[in-house]
Amino acid sequence: MSERPEFVTDEHLEYLDELRESGVTNMFGARPYLLRDFPELSQEQARKILLFWMETFSERHAV
Repeated sequence: MSERPEFVTDEHLEYLDELRESGVTNMFGARPYLLRDFPELSQEQARKILLFWMETFSERHAV
């Protein structure tokens, strides 16, 4: 698993899981949603959160 950046919270990961489930956007386009709903994030933090989410998705959702 990739090393989790210190600013990545479970709330961010759960938000992205729910966004994926909603089908509202392709996850490659999810950064604007993160920035809208977590206005404290910088562009770079949002990019890193999304990258961490993508890299670890299958490990976090293993059956």
